[in-house]
Amino acid sequence: MSQAKSLVALSAALLAVAPIGFTPPGTAASKDPEVLQLTGAVEGVHDPVIMKEGDTYYVFSTGGRPGTGVIPIRTSNDLRAWALAGYVFEKLPAWATQEIPRAGGAWAPDISFYNGKYHLYYAVSTFGSRNSAIGLATNLTLDPKSPRYKWVDEGMVLRSYQDKDDWNAIDPNLFIDKKNSVWLDWGSFWGGIKMKRIDPQTGKLSTGDTTMYSLSSRERAQPVGGSVEAPFLIKHGGYYYLFVSFDRCCRGANSTYNVVVGRSRKVTGRFLDKTGKPMPEGGGSLVIAGTTPAWRGPGHEAVLQERNADYLVFHAYQGTTGRSYLQISTMVWEDGWPRVGVLP
Repeated sequence: MSQAKSLVALSAALLAVAPIGFTPPGTAASKDPEVLQLTGAVEGVHDPVIMKEGDTYYVFSTGGRPGTGVIPIRTSNDLRAWALAGYVFEKLPAWATQEIPRAGGAWAPDISFYNGKYHLYYAVSTFGSRNSAIGLATNLTLDPKSPRYKWVDEGMVLRSYQDKDDWNAIDPNLFIDKKNSVWLDWGSFWGGIKMKRIDPQTGKLSTGDTTMYSLSSRERAQPVGGSVEAPFLIKHGGYYYLFVSFDRCCRGANSTYNVVVGRSRKVTGRFLDKTGKPMPEGGGSLVIAGTTPAWRGPGHEAVLQERNADYLVFHAYQGTTGRSYLQISTMVWEDGWPRVGVLP
């Protein structure tokens, strides 16, 4: 008998006598993804993004106000129990209030680490306007107890104008493909999700490659109204995956936000959904939506990729109070596509 046939016969014999729940050597027991039960300072979180340094997870989000702090920071050691741990800024940098005088705070931060520094991109705008800008702050560490801890304002990265641009400079997301292949994607409504190359030395837009790529957009007519925003790019296996949020946030229990995804062999696209529909033509395969009255409008997602696990981080609105809460789900990959848990 051949070695291959011997192994098949052995596996069959093991299964014939194995107790229920037994997993043969060399196979992995499948486990459904789940939305984690979180405790602590998880209420009021909008547009979360996550980073781990050492044994601590850090979540940055929209929020705060001048005089109390801008861009709140929450920490956890287990992804479940969260505590408020300060703010990035005491107030908006001077350039931000000069560019967008009516901006009351900073929106939709994004955190990444490259060239020895943490890079925090964030947006300043006013609701429903294309008069917006994306800024950058850097830090050598996320640990506020470290003597190296200091957020440094690096100024403006990108600007859009109400009367000039058909895209909106909010919801930034930095994607590091390779050492010299760094990209900033952004966008909300109007012309959809855009992307440009970043100079990794400065963290600002590349002056050598100024091409703007269109990654995702939707029908402009109502009721869709061009509603796509909050891009987040990752690489898994041989594909690049673009997560975005469809429909409407910020309406409490009436929010219709949901997360969709597409993938591409190239970082610049074209991104296609499971059916082959291009994301620039409205494509996107559903990842998570509010399916019960308890939680509505899950969206503005980020992805945490760890050595042995991936997570989807997002906010959702409590169905009774309409308040936003931090949510985290484990993520599994099936046939090359992500699957997450179901909100209760």
